[in-house]
Amino acid sequence: MSSGHIMINPLLQSFFETDSPDERKVTSDEIARAISYIFTNQLSAGQTASLLTCMHYSGWDRKADVIAKCAAAMRAAASQIDGEVLGEVVKRRGRSEGDYHGGLCDIVGTGGDSHHTFNISTTSSILASSLLMLSKHGNRASTSKSGSADLLNATLPTAPNLSAVTPDTIAKVYEKSNYAFLFAPVFHPGMKYVAQVRKDLGHRTIFNLLGPLANPVEGNIEARLLGVARRDIGPVFAEALKMSGAKKALVVCGEEDLDEISCAGRTYCWRLVDRSTHDSSNSSPDDLDIESFTLQPSDFGLPAHALVDVSPGKEPDENAAILMNLLQNKLPKDDPILHFVLMNTAALFVTSGICEADSSNMGHGDDGNIVTERGPGGGRWKEGVRRARWAIESGEAWRQWRQFVEVSNSFGS
Repeated sequence: MSSGHIMINPLLQSFFETDSPDERKVTSDEIARAISYIFTNQLSAGQTASLLTCMHYSGWDRKADVIAKCAAAMRAAASQIDGEVLGEVVKRRGRSEGDYHGGLCDIVGTGGDSHHTFNISTTSSILASSLLMLSKHGNRASTSKSGSADLLNATLPTAPNLSAVTPDTIAKVYEKSNYAFLFAPVFHPGMKYVAQVRKDLGHRTIFNLLGPLANPVEGNIEARLLGVARRDIGPVFAEALKMSGAKKALVVCGEEDLDEISCAGRTYCWRLVDRSTHDSSNSSPDDLDIESFTLQPSDFGLPAHALVDVSPGKEPDENAAILMNLLQNKLPKDDPILHFVLMNTAALFVTSGICEADSSNMGHGDDGNIVTERGPGGGRWKEGVRRARWAIESGEAWRQWRQFVEVSNSFGS
């Protein structure tokens, strides 16, 4: 397809015509259009490398409007899902509680924090599916030993068939389970055209930031927890989410440049808050504020743990064994990894709005004793932990996981 390649030399030259990306010689629409050419193999490897490098060194790939519009271009190029059919299934299956309306939720990090902690967001996503409809978008490892897909593919006794969850089968998955894992290569086939360039460049590119905003079911997502590995990126991501139409979101960055809520110390948070006085489903970005605050383990009623205690640096099969033990309530109640997972699961519960419920009837083992205490940002973080513990101790998280495994293997490859 080389004869059909588009040349973007004028755009590339314009990146460096000013000293600052704030002096608008380039527009976010132009950049997003150029990025879109990548997904249809209309840019040569050289032009792609030049575009990504120019964006990186000029700072344009760290601007909210550029991130939002490039993420939209990436989603537009993805394999399309019938959002109406999916929405009907989610509406039928999702259980409203508190300020949670039963929609899809996601918990994801940008990666690249170099801490090699346990697969927290993936594990938390499974726990959260005990009460929320979860759409976990993930991939194989790029900067660690064990990416989310590597972890799940190593689970025993039977691993899910991740490649069988496709645009055609996703609604059927939610007919059987609250949980679905959307394997990025299945839903973003156009990313194969940039894979080698990214490896060859050797530096971070905008694609390291787009993944968390490129969930193929974006239009059906109600709430998300998004971790970033650099504090300065946090408010940028929050603004990008706001521009993209998100209404419930919490962006977090651990003080150690960790792309999730830290179990070791402070976590910087940026939360979208709807200030509208009318139906939130009809609110606009102008109704949303970005509120910043910090969290620490004590806000969850849990002790702090050094990152070295939650960074086993193990191979996928070893991490998978930890995951299976956690889901089956076989870890000690004071296990550092368990506490780490509880904090992050609790934060997603708080963000979804489910912790705002005035009563609690989760099911078997729920004592109904809601923790109404509020912490930073007005969140009921300890109530989130109570619900996360119930997800494990009741066996509900394990049940949702086993149903996902079963349904994903029922489709074949």
